[in-house]
Amino acid sequence: MKSCKYSPLAVSLMVVFTAAPLIHGFQSFPTPPSLSFQQFRSRSLHGSTTPPQRSVVGGIKRRRQRTAMPPPLFVIEREAELSPSDDKVVNDDDDDDEILSSPTTTTTEKDGDETATFDLSNFVKDTIFLGIDPSPDVIAIASIYFVEGALGLARLAQTFLLKDELHLGPAELSALTGLFTLPWTIKPLYGFLSDGIPLFGFRRRSYLILCGLLGAFSYTLVGNSFFGLLPSTADGTSNSLLIPSTVAALIVSSACIAFSDVVADGIVVQKSRDSQDPKLAGSLQSICWGSAAIGGLLSAYFSGSLLEVMKPQDVFQITAILPFAVASIAFLIDEKPVGSMDTDTGLIVEGSPNIQTQLDSLWQAIKQPSIYKPALFLFLWQSTPTSDGAFLFFMTDELGFGPEFLGRVRVVCAVASLFGVWLYNSYLKTKPIKDILLWSSILSTPLGLSSLLLITHANRSLGIPDGAFVFGDDVALSILGEIAFLPTLVLAARLCPPGVEAVLFATLMSVNNGASTLGTEIGALLTKQLGVTETNFDNLGLLTVICNLSSLYPLLFIGWLDEVGGKSEEELEQEQEQQALAMENGELSDE
Repeated sequence: MKSCKYSPLAVSLMVVFTAAPLIHGFQSFPTPPSLSFQQFRSRSLHGSTTPPQRSVVGGIKRRRQRTAMPPPLFVIEREAELSPSDDKVVNDDDDDDEILSSPTTTTTEKDGDETATFDLSNFVKDTIFLGIDPSPDVIAIASIYFVEGALGLARLAQTFLLKDELHLGPAELSALTGLFTLPWTIKPLYGFLSDGIPLFGFRRRSYLILCGLLGAFSYTLVGNSFFGLLPSTADGTSNSLLIPSTVAALIVSSACIAFSDVVADGIVVQKSRDSQDPKLAGSLQSICWGSAAIGGLLSAYFSGSLLEVMKPQDVFQITAILPFAVASIAFLIDEKPVGSMDTDTGLIVEGSPNIQTQLDSLWQAIKQPSIYKPALFLFLWQSTPTSDGAFLFFMTDELGFGPEFLGRVRVVCAVASLFGVWLYNSYLKTKPIKDILLWSSILSTPLGLSSLLLITHANRSLGIPDGAFVFGDDVALSILGEIAFLPTLVLAARLCPPGVEAVLFATLMSVNNGASTLGTEIGALLTKQLGVTETNFDNLGLLTVICNLSSLYPLLFIGWLDEVGGKSEEELEQEQEQQALAMENGELSDE
C-alpha cells in the first residue's frame, strides 16, 4: 500500500496542469458542497455538482451544485476605464482602442548587445494566469476557488462519521445526504441577499468573511465532538442530541460553502463584465475553475488516506482551516463600499436592482413554455432514485474496501471526468444537445446494471478482482456522466433570456439540485422498504435494477427539448456571435 501512496496524487497533478487549455472555455465548469462518497457513485443517468462540491465527479448521476454564474454565452461586455500598465499595449489601429495583453521580454545590455533573459513574472502571467495580471485581487479569487475544491477533504470523513461513529444505516445515511444538499437548492436566495443587502457596506467581502468564520466554527464543533457539551449517558450510549447536533452543524457548513460559492461566482461575473476583452474574461473563469479542480483532486486522495491514520473528527479539525482561509483571503478582494466614490471612475458605487424587480423579471421568464418545459424535463431527469448509500455500505462492509481505496477511486474518477470534458469538447460539441442526452441516458443503463456482477460476485467467476471491477466501472460511469452533464449546462444557459441571465441560471441549477435531493430521498425510502441494511444486502440487486431502469422514464418527455435542445453547442455559440455582431453594427449605425 505504501508503494502506491503517491502515484495517484502525481497522476492527478499532471492531469490538472495539462488540462488548463481544456478547461479554458468551459467557464461554467461545475463543482459542488461537501458530499458523501455515495453521491459521486450514482447508477442512473444525471448530470452532477454534484450534489455539491467543486467536486469530484463519479457516476452518471451527478450531484453538481451549480453556480449562479451563466456560461460564456451570456457574458456581457461593458466599457470600463482601464489604466495603462507596462504589460498592456494599446492597439492604435483599432477605433475602439482594444486593450490587449501582450507578454514583454526583459532585456539586459552588455558590451553593446541586447540579450533577452527569462522574465519570471511574465512567464507566471502568461502561462499560469493565462495573460491576466496576478494582482492580489486575482490571486485571492483563485485561492477561494482552490479552497472550495479542497473542502472535499471532509467528504469521506463525513460519511464514515455518520456510518461508523454515529452508527447510522444505509437508509438513514442516504436520507441525511439529501438534507446536506438542501442549502444548495436555494442559491438564488444567497444571490439576492449579497446583491441587495450589503453587509457592513460590502456586498461580497463581508459575506465571504462571515461564511468562512461560520463554516470554520461548524467544522470545529464536529471535529472536537462539541467540546464535551454533549457527553455520553451513564450506560455509555451516545447523547440523544449528538446526531441532530452533528447534522445541524454539517448543514450549516454546507450552507456556508454554497453561499461562498455564489459570492465568489458573483465576483467573477462582475470582473468578466467589466473587462473590455472577452478573452480575458474567459481566462479569469478558467483560472478559477482550474484552481477548484486542483483543490478537488488533491483532496480526493487525501480524504481517504487520512482516515487510515486518524479518526473522522480529526479530519474535520484539519478541514476547518480551509473556510477560515476563505475568511482571511476575503480581505484581499478589491471591493468599494456601497455608497462610496470609485476613485477610478469617479462614480458612486450603487447596489443592485431592487429584489422585487428581480423577482418580477424572473417570473416573467419562467412562465414562458419555452423555459419551463425544458426545466421540467431536467427536473424529471435528475430526480430519479439512487442506490448510492446502500452501495457504499456494500463496498465497505461486504467487500472490505477501506477509506484509502475509496480515496483512490475518487482520484481516478476525477481524472476520468476531466477526460470526459475533453471528449465532449473535442468531438461532441457539434452534436445536438437532445441527442447527447438521449443516447447517454440509454447507454448509462447497461453500465449502471453492470454493478449487479459485483453484487452477485459474478465478477470473481470471470476472473475480475473486486477492486479492478470498481475502478473500471466507475471510470466508465464518470466519463459518460461528464458527457451527459455538460450539455445540461449549455441547455440551461440557452433558456436564459437577456436581463435575467444570472438569476435564472442560478434558479435552474437550484431546481437541478433540488431534484437531486428528491432522488436521494426516494432512494433512501426504497432502501428502507426493501430492507437493505448494513448487514443484509439480499435486495441490493433489486434496488439497483429499480434505480437504473427508472432513469429511462424521463425520456418519454424528451420532446419538451425540441425547441431549445435540437441544436449543438457550437451552433448556439455561432448564433450568439452573430447576435452580438448585429447589435454592435446596430450601435455603430446609430452613432
